[in-house]
Amino acid sequence: MDARHKAGHDVVKDIRMAAYGLYTHIQANKRRSVFLLIGLFFLVYVMVFAGALTAEALQYGNAPLDFLVQQALNDLIVALPVATIGTLVWIFIAWKFHQSMIDALTGGHTVTRAEEPRLYNLLENLCISRGIPMPSLRISEEPALNAFATGLNPKQYSITVTRGLMDSLDDAELEAVLGHELTHIRNGDVRMMVIAVIIAGVIGFFAELVFRTMFYRGFRVGGRSDGDRKGGAFLVIVIALALIAVAWLLSVVIRFSLSRKREFLADAGAVELTKNPDAMISALRKIENRSEMPGATSAVMEMCIDNPRSGFAELFSTHPSVEARVAALVQYAGGHDPGPLSLPPPGEAPDDAALPPDAPSQGPTDGPIHGPWGDAPGQGQRGRQPGGDKPFLPGLPPGPWGPRQN
Repeated sequence: MDARHKAGHDVVKDIRMAAYGLYTHIQANKRRSVFLLIGLFFLVYVMVFAGALTAEALQYGNAPLDFLVQQALNDLIVALPVATIGTLVWIFIAWKFHQSMIDALTGGHTVTRAEEPRLYNLLENLCISRGIPMPSLRISEEPALNAFATGLNPKQYSITVTRGLMDSLDDAELEAVLGHELTHIRNGDVRMMVIAVIIAGVIGFFAELVFRTMFYRGFRVGGRSDGDRKGGAFLVIVIALALIAVAWLLSVVIRFSLSRKREFLADAGAVELTKNPDAMISALRKIENRSEMPGATSAVMEMCIDNPRSGFAELFSTHPSVEARVAALVQYAGGHDPGPLSLPPPGEAPDDAALPPDAPSQGPTDGPIHGPWGDAPGQGQRGRQPGGDKPFLPGLPPGPWGPRQN
């Protein structure tokens, strides 16, 4: 009796730790969203000050440095209301039309149940099983294997799936990918990414505006060439360029600082929704090295389920590697890694033939699986940790989901 009581206590403790980890992740995302918006205004003001420095240097080439800086500060004070209103308008446009902009880049379009019953039903059943409001569903006709979620509030949330992904994944794998994107929505990751993209867009626009102004003037200061450096104008322009560079770098750092752990947590959420870690693993293996979308910008790729990078570029990647994600699912969710997978020829339905000969069986095994539609016989204990009845629990330290519970 004491042993059973202790085991029950451990399960409750694990669940509390998992819930605490997920809750703090969501709350942290909300706080980061507010800080990012505040940071956006700060960076805009820095860019306006840099632009004012440049304008004063172009106007008063031989003036002392302190005079030019004071004039630029006066210009900043005058321009603050205009800069604030302009930033708010930019945010409103991004808030209202970001989905249309992304659709224009990726070719995404909304689909209904009648048009895509397979995909629509998988997403609807997942949402119903957890009481999650159903986002709109979009399809991009890209042959790449990828998917991403977008939106800033529940009325805007949307999941886009590429045609290549639909044609290459079976129902269980496709369901796992949809669960991954739903978890990003539930955890607030999608809102964070969209705000980060907005910041990068604003800073990039201001930086380009200043540089274009300087190039248009031919870097002539106060009607004289760069060689005339009697006043403080040359130094002021150097300061302005440094401020622009720092602001731009900060906007990039903001994007890169978004924790890569969000992808591990989204994989964990997919397993929690589907109770099928093997489906998430095989989906990642099929997506591996096939996810690049030529028409998408880097900002869009950062929102996708996979954003392939290699070599030096991987240091700045917003996603962990597929190998790391699969290893985490194997270690902490009890999944099985079949290794890199080949895909069937176009037009041929994906099945177990695509798996290597030494891959674990994807067919029926002993025991039921507890899926979103109830218990299905003959599917083994996928989604359960080996050696016990504990469900897969994301968010436990020290790993992305915590130690494996036996």
